[in-house]
Amino acid sequence: MSRLTAFNDLMVFGMTHPGLMRDKNEDSLFVNQELRIMSVADGMGGAAAGEIASDIFMQTVKDLLKKPVTSQEQAIQLIKKIFLTANQSIIETARQNPHYKGMGCTAELLIFSHFGYVLGHVGDSRSYLFRQGHLKQMTKDHSVVQEQIDQGLISAAEASNHPLKNVIVRAVGTDESIAVDLIRGYYHTGDIFLLCSDGLHDMVPDETITRILRTYKSPELMCQALIGMANKAGGKDNITVAIGQIK
Repeated sequence: MSRLTAFNDLMVFGMTHPGLMRDKNEDSLFVNQELRIMSVADGMGGAAAGEIASDIFMQTVKDLLKKPVTSQEQAIQLIKKIFLTANQSIIETARQNPHYKGMGCTAELLIFSHFGYVLGHVGDSRSYLFRQGHLKQMTKDHSVVQEQIDQGLISAAEASNHPLKNVIVRAVGTDESIAVDLIRGYYHTGDIFLLCSDGLHDMVPDETITRILRTYKSPELMCQALIGMANKAGGKDNITVAIGQIK
């Protein structure tokens, strides 16, 4: 299989929905099949600030990624630059507008290169890989409850109903320095990559996500079904989903 054919075998689709309990949508989304990229950001900070922070991140992605990436090394450097630039832009915007103080966003940024991928992750939005019928969470939440799980203080089951489950310890735009988790690997025919905000994974269990990815054949139908299921479960938060499928 040629490299060009491999690129043409990628299908991407994304959807975002305010959910049933929020007046506005503070999530941001960008998917581009030609550029072979998917990105999801979830704003935080209240008022209009969360929406502004996630928009800044996504605009940074669009400004800095103008052509397809050909190597994982190139993708790594670009992802680092995007996160650092967005981090400084959000901080500077908050300085110029004091009522935006405390705003920030979580972010997932996935770039496909020649047969490989690189994922940048900050916060508690998540990325999953569905391969050969099995769902694997690629990222680890940067949250208080995840730290407690890692320390053996609580179980994963206890974390799902923990009062601090939505308190994150790392975000874009909340600190002058930012640590980005970088995950790299190679994709295979039939792989499905899922990026989502916590409006999905807080409402829909992994077993249901797995069933939907097994059942539906196109990224568009998968996105529609996942958002529908999150709303059916209560739609307590904004819901954003991006799907990349290797045909």
